[in-house]
Amino acid sequence: MPANTPSVCVYCGSRSGARPSYAKAAKDTGAMLARNGWRLVYGAGDVGLMGLVATSAQSGGAKTFGVIPTHLLDWEVGKRDLDSFVVTETMHERKKVMFMNADAIVVLPGGGGSLDEFFEVLTWRQLGLHDKPIVLVDVDGYWGPLSALLDHIVAEGFADASLLSYISTVPDVAALETTLRAALS
Repeated sequence: MPANTPSVCVYCGSRSGARPSYAKAAKDTGAMLARNGWRLVYGAGDVGLMGLVATSAQSGGAKTFGVIPTHLLDWEVGKRDLDSFVVTETMHERKKVMFMNADAIVVLPGGGGSLDEFFEVLTWRQLGLHDKPIVLVDVDGYWGPLSALLDHIVAEGFADASLLSYISTVPDVAALETTLRAALS
C-alpha cells in the first residue's frame, strides 16, 4: 500500500441493529472507502455492521486492516481474510492500534463498544493529542441523543464549546464521503 493512502477507522456495531438502514449504511461505507482507494481500519469482526463494512470494502477492492483482542476472536468471529489481521491482548491495545493506523475516524450506529471508542478519541482530541477528523454518521437520527448529550455537557459547563467542533455529524454516507474527501485531501 502506498504510504500516502489514507486509512479510515470505522467504529460500528457487532450487531446489525433494528433498522435495515443501518446495514445499508455499513455496506455503503465499505463501498465508498473502496471507491476512493482508502484503507478500512476496523475491529476485525465478521458479524453485524462490522462484517458488512469489511465485506463491502473487500468486494470493492479496498485494503483492510482489522484489529481484534484474543477474547473476542470467537464472539466477533475474527475475519481472517483481511489484508492485515492483528490480534491484541486487550481492548485498550485494540483501540490504540486502530487509532494509530488511521487518518480519520468514522462512527456508524453501534452500542457500548462504539461509544467507548468514540469517547476515547474525542477525549484525546479535546486534550490536544491528535487532530484527526471524527465523523458521526447519523443514520435515521441514530446519534441524535448523543449529540443532545454533548450539547448538554457543554451547556452545563463540563466541557468547553470547542468540544463540539471536534465532531462532524453527517446524515448519510454521501455526506460522509464529501466530508472525508475534504479532510483527507
